This record gives sequence, structure tokens and C-alpha cells, in this order.
Amino acid sequence: MTSIRLAETPLLTYVLRRADDALVLGHRLSEWCGKAPLMEEEMALANMGLDLIGQARALYTYAGEVEAKGHDEDALAYLRDERAYRNLLLVEQPNGDFALTMVRQLLYAAFADPYWRAMMASRDATLAAIAAKAEKETAYHLRHSAEWVVRLGDGTAESHARIVRALEKLWPFTGELFETDDVEREMIAAGIAVDPAALRDTWRGTVSAVLARATLTMPEDGWMQSGGRGGRHSEHLGHLLAELQSMQRTIPGATW
Repeated sequence: MTSIRLAETPLLTYVLRRADDALVLGHRLSEWCGKAPLMEEEMALANMGLDLIGQARALYTYAGEVEAKGHDEDALAYLRDERAYRNLLLVEQPNGDFALTMVRQLLYAAFADPYWRAMMASRDATLAAIAAKAEKETAYHLRHSAEWVVRLGDGTAESHARIVRALEKLWPFTGELFETDDVEREMIAAGIAVDPAALRDTWRGTVSAVLARATLTMPEDGWMQSGGRGGRHSEHLGHLLAELQSMQRTIPGATW
């Protein structure tokens, strides 16, 4: 099926970025179904994934309204090419082992929780309403992933080593959380968006406190990966989208 093309305005791009973050990370968590180390964790990961998919649906629905070209949430999720996705590189990274998944979730949720809390004051009433619901969910995601990072970091020699490796692998993707460009600056100036750079100290404080409890050392900042917001992705997103979009591409317009 032919991919859709969007004429992106700053507001549309801004909404798609947040929707794509939620969709891609939600899909990554769904990949743990049937593979989690504990039955309880099977449910927790599935519930966090569903929370993120719910956020993505609300944001894609709003994006469709902003674009006003008849594209619904399914079209925006399933019928864009890889370069049209605006998600952070962090969220598309493969699950790896359980330690890597929990570190990825911690690094993202430690940003998303204060972000959505601040977005509740957005001048855009729809985004403010989405934020009010999303913040409650991300607060749980942050608490859950933090508990696991502490448990693994302060656990056995093996679990500690795996957390260290996960931090080293994912830390270079965290700088993108706080980047701003012309799109972000226009939305910030209009009172619609939150300046992500203003959340850096909060994020660092949260992550630092968790790592200290986990007997881990905060990695030093260095060169950071970037490009996801502009559609330049790692090789992993293409494989993820091939799976995510396979049904809609094979049977266009299919409904349950």
C-alpha cells in the first residue's frame, strides 16, 4: 500500500514527535509478551506498553485533526515511511536483555514524567488534557523501572554488570531528550510546548538518585547520538516498522 505524505506544520510535527515516541516504545515493550522473567512482570510490561499505545492513539487522533486531510490514527501509525517518523533514537533501541529494557525505560520515563506534568499547563487544551492522563501513567513507569534498576544494580555481580553495560550502551542517546530546533522553539514561544532543556536538571536529579541507590555511577556526558526528531534513525527502526506495519500493508484497510 502506498505510504501517505504529510505537509507538516510546526504543530503537526510537534504532536507527531510525541506520538511516535509513545508508539515505538509501546511496541518495544509489547515484544516482551511471553518472554518476561516473571508472570507479574509479564503483566507490568504489557500494561506499560498499553499505556504508551493509548498515549499514541490520543496524539495521532489530534495530529489528524491538526492536519485536516482525513488521516486517522491508523494511517499515521501504519502508513508512513521510516524517514517520516520523528521519535527519539532512544526508544527505538532493541530490548536487549531485561536490564537494558529497564534502563531504557528509566531514562525515558525520568524525562516523560516531568514533561507531561509541565504540559498540563499548555495553552493547547487538547495537549493539556492528554498530558493530564499521560503524567499519571508515566509516574508509574518511572517508579517501576527505578525499582528494577535498583534491584538489579544492587543485586548479584551478574545483574550489576548487565546494568552497567546497559547504561554504557544507552547513555549516548539521552542528549536528544533535551534538544530544541525551530519547531520546538516556535511551540515554546506560543506557550504550547515545554522547553525540554528546562527539564534537564530534574531528569539528572532523578536518574542520579536511582543510580546511587543501585550502587551505580552516573556516566559522564560525551558525544551524543541525534537525528530521530528529523527522521534520521538507527537501523533498528526499519525492522520494527516492518513488523508493526505488516498487517496494514498486506491487507489495506483491515478492521477487526
